[in-house]
Amino acid sequence: MNKVVRNYIYNLSYQVLVLIVPLITTPYVSRVLGAKGVGTFSYTNSIVQYFILFGCVGLNLYGQREIAYVQHEKEKRDKVFWELVILRIITVSVSLLVYFFSLASHGTYALIFSIMSLDVLASMVDISWFFQGIEEFKKIVVRNFIVKITGVLLIFLFVKSANDLYIYVICQSTTLFLGNLSMWAYIPKLVGKVQLKKIDIKRHVKPTLVLFLPQIATSVYTVLDKTMIGLLTGVEEEVAYYEQGQKIVKIAMALVTSLGTVMMPRIANLFKQNQLEQVRAHLLKSFRFVFFLSFPMMFGLMAVSCNLVPWFFGSGYDKVVPNMMVISPILVIIALSNIMGTQYLLPIGRQKEYTFSVVVGCVVNFSMNILLIPHFLSIGAAIATVIAESSVTGVQIYCIRKDFDFGHIMKENIHYVISAFFMFVLTSFLAKFLRPSIISTFLCVVVGASIYLGILAIMKDDMFFQGKKMLGSRFIK
Repeated sequence: MNKVVRNYIYNLSYQVLVLIVPLITTPYVSRVLGAKGVGTFSYTNSIVQYFILFGCVGLNLYGQREIAYVQHEKEKRDKVFWELVILRIITVSVSLLVYFFSLASHGTYALIFSIMSLDVLASMVDISWFFQGIEEFKKIVVRNFIVKITGVLLIFLFVKSANDLYIYVICQSTTLFLGNLSMWAYIPKLVGKVQLKKIDIKRHVKPTLVLFLPQIATSVYTVLDKTMIGLLTGVEEEVAYYEQGQKIVKIAMALVTSLGTVMMPRIANLFKQNQLEQVRAHLLKSFRFVFFLSFPMMFGLMAVSCNLVPWFFGSGYDKVVPNMMVISPILVIIALSNIMGTQYLLPIGRQKEYTFSVVVGCVVNFSMNILLIPHFLSIGAAIATVIAESSVTGVQIYCIRKDFDFGHIMKENIHYVISAFFMFVLTSFLAKFLRPSIISTFLCVVVGASIYLGILAIMKDDMFFQGKKMLGSRFIK
């Protein structure tokens, strides 16, 4: 279990690093580019993601799982790696060709799309799935840290006005490409050569396509919402309000969902060895961890949003506050579906049930977007996202009902919900009373965390004392 904890910390560091870069630059960029510039970037980037999605055709999740299955059999691992790399080069090349002729060669945003072709190339050279499959996360973090920090410095040095949107796009796309490319430096020591005649990419085509369908469905409520806001409202600022509200929530979400990335290869390996009791034990611990962490984060963001947004984003972003309030519940909802889908259904091969759940979410989200965005704009998209994610989680709860008693799990962890809600009530009063500033927001966070942890200490909660013991032993060392 020590390796799981260590890899969770490494993967958490990586996910936070990926998200912390825009968090550091957001206050500056939102003021320099304005809501229109931020909205234009978000809108064009959402379209680019479709080409990346179709280029990768489910290879990220599939690659991670297949490498996990053979992580201790080097010869088989080498073969799987090169087969998937070659397949990825072929599929992304086709996507890049279509991308260039449909977007980068003409149109209002042709120059931006031309620069963003680096994003598509970045997906071609991305091998993070390999390191996740062998449960090696440290290399990803260390290598990318330097590149990401360089990207931040470039933005502060060269993006000076609203006219520098193109420079901002160059900084973002170049950073992504170099970050992915840098991971190849480790491959010569980890992967051996394989004779070309032994390569068989055909055997991977069908299973990748099976995983591709749920990823298409998932993209509907992770990417299409921004595209639909732009198309249905024609107002770039509305895309910015939605994007900025989501950005803060996703930072917090990384703390919880990073566990899923670490646990997937571990569960897959245990399932292959038929150690079903250990699989179940790991999942129950994951549920407890998610309740412990996600509920206070959700209520905390809802409480401090009115104090955070004015100083963090600057003037003109008032509408981010209700967006954050509405979309914060996805922290809990996605965290739970991450356990049931990414940590359980996928690793043990129950892909059909996983696919069905996300297809339901896709249909619900698209329908809700059509109904709500024209009337409520970006807030309508936020409501649609929460409803869609809830439907995914609901279907997955039904799918695993014979394996896990969710009612019992809820009863075992309800004290986290009660403690977090009590914290929300008190922190909300404090956040509204204090004048918006970095100090007052920090004070709200400290007070809120103290209230939550204090209640758990009084209740003698196991998770609280385990965490305290672990931190204490680290401090003493």
